[in-house]
Amino acid sequence: MAETVEVKVPDIGEFKNVEIIEIFVAEGDEVAENDNLISIESDKSVMDIPSDKSGKVSQLKVKEGDKVSEGDLLLLLEAGESSGDESDADDKADSSGSAEAAPEEPEEETSAESEKPAQKEASTEGKSDTKASAQSGNNSTTKTVVDQASFVAAHASPSVRKFARELGVDLSQVNGSGRNSRITKGDVQQFVKQAMQTGGATASAIPAQPDIDFSQFGEVERQSLSKIKRLTGEGMQRNMLLAPQVTQHDEADITELESFRKGQKADAEQRGVKLTMVSFLLAACAKALKEFPEFNASLSADGTELILKRYVNIGVAVDTPAGLLVPVIRDADSKGLYQLGSDLTELAGKARDRKLKPNEMQGSCFSISSLGGIGGTGFTPIVNVPEVAILGVCKAQTKPLWNGTEFEPRLMMPLSLSYDHRVIDGVAAAKFTRYIADLLSDFRRVLL
Repeated sequence: MAETVEVKVPDIGEFKNVEIIEIFVAEGDEVAENDNLISIESDKSVMDIPSDKSGKVSQLKVKEGDKVSEGDLLLLLEAGESSGDESDADDKADSSGSAEAAPEEPEEETSAESEKPAQKEASTEGKSDTKASAQSGNNSTTKTVVDQASFVAAHASPSVRKFARELGVDLSQVNGSGRNSRITKGDVQQFVKQAMQTGGATASAIPAQPDIDFSQFGEVERQSLSKIKRLTGEGMQRNMLLAPQVTQHDEADITELESFRKGQKADAEQRGVKLTMVSFLLAACAKALKEFPEFNASLSADGTELILKRYVNIGVAVDTPAGLLVPVIRDADSKGLYQLGSDLTELAGKARDRKLKPNEMQGSCFSISSLGGIGGTGFTPIVNVPEVAILGVCKAQTKPLWNGTEFEPRLMMPLSLSYDHRVIDGVAAAKFTRYIADLLSDFRRVLL
C-alpha cells in the first residue's frame, strides 16, 4: 500500500494568512519534489510553494482564495507505488481526519484569544477610561495617544493592533466584522475613513473623494488595480499622513565616475555582474548612513525616542508589471561594488518575476528610487515610514559648468532626498545630500 503523507505550508517568513491565488495541481496528479503546488500573494510579493515530497495527489485541502500560514495543510500525497485500488486509497485519505480549507487567520486568532485571560483584569478599567477620554475634548474619534488597555483587551490580532497603533486608532471604538466580532485591518481602515468623512477626526482630515459617474462625459473603461498596487497606495497614503515630509534637491558631478564605470564594464561582465550606477549609489549611501547615523534610524512608535541601527540595509525600488516592489540589499556597508551589483541584479530579477521572498523585502533602513533609465530632472519620493529618508535619482544630463576660467561639459546627476522632518532638519538633509554628491564626484572618498 502507498503511504499517505501530508504536505504543509513551509516557512514563508513573518507573513501569516496569505491568500492562495492559484493552484497548480489537481487530485490524481503526479508531483515530484520541488514541483510548484500553489501560488500565494502577500502584501508585496507572489510566491510559489513547492512540494517537499514526491507522489500522487490524493486529496486537496485548500482552494483558491483560502488564506494559509506556515504549517497549514495543503494536500495529501500517496508516496511511492500504490498496490491497491485507487478508490481504497482515496477513502483512506478522506478518513484521515484532516481539516477542510485552512480557516481564516488561525494563528493570529489563537494569539489574540490566548492573550485575553491574562489581560482581563486590566481591560475593564482601562477600556472605560479610554472610552471616556475618547468622548471628551472635541469628540475626536481618533486619538494621538491610545490607551494601552484598549489594545490589550481588543478582539484583534497582533498585526491589526500594530496597524491601529500606527494610525492612532482606539480599538475599543471599532466594531469588528470578522469571525466572533474580531476586528480586522479593513475595520480599522473603515473607522478612519468614517471619522474623516464625519468630521470626527482632527482638522487635518482628508475629505472623501467624490464618487463621480465619469461615463456621463464620454466612454470609459474600468481596470482593477493589482493587489500590490492597492496595498502600495494604501501604504503611501499612510506614510504621507504619518510623517511631515520635505524634499532636498542637489546635483552630483559623475563625469569621472561614469568613465570609471564604463572602464570596468568588461571586468564586471567576466564576473557575471552588471555594474550599474545604482551599485555606486548603494556604496555611497551606505557610507553616508555611517557618517550620518540619524538617517540610519527610526522614530519609536510613541515618538519619544530615536532608534539608531547598527546595520545598514538599503531598499531599492524596482518597477514591475504588477507594481512597485522594494527588495533589500543587506549589510550594504560591508560589500564591494561587484557584490552590490550581483545582489542588486539577483533581487531585481526576482522582483520582476514576482519571486521575492518576504524576508527579502524586510529590514530596510533607507531606500533608493532611481529613474535614471527613464528621465526627469527631479521628483519627491515618499519616505517609507518607519524609515526617515529616501533618495530619488533622475537621469544624468551633460551641462556646461564654469570652472573658473571657462565653461566645460560635465555629467550631472539630479538627487532628491525626501526626509521625515520630525527626525531630520533642513541643515542635516542638505549636508547629507551634499556628502553623497561629493562621494559620487570623487568615488575615492568612499574608501576613506
